[in-house]
Amino acid sequence: MPKVFALVFLLTVTAFALEDTPQNREIQAARYIETTPPKELFTDMAEQIAMNLPPEQREEFKALLTKHLDIDAVTKEMKSSMVRHFTADELKALADFYGSPVGKSAMKKFGAYMADCMPMVEGEIGKAVAKANREKPNKPQ
Repeated sequence: MPKVFALVFLLTVTAFALEDTPQNREIQAARYIETTPPKELFTDMAEQIAMNLPPEQREEFKALLTKHLDIDAVTKEMKSSMVRHFTADELKALADFYGSPVGKSAMKKFGAYMADCMPMVEGEIGKAVAKANREKPNKPQ
């Protein structure tokens, strides 16, 4: 009996899988972009990360990520990259999740999450660069 259940389950899952075509990838990537607009993501991220900067640098930083950033070009490249790297089913799952109430709630917290992590990540990258520079052999001049 368990084998029959497994076979029925596999046939059911396969029946609901999207055909992994470029067109289906495009459709699902567009759904994802619609549920998670990059403009909103960058605006929220800019606002949250700016709080970690000195007050005199905040407005300039926010303008960089909102006013001066070509969000249409970023959105187009994000969508193209998704179509190249994800299957239609993966893109559908992402769009389904981020379009759900839980996914929308999680995305609203993403800017604050990034703002919390960025100072530490930047510090660690700085340490890694310094360490890599120390490991380089001195080149004769």
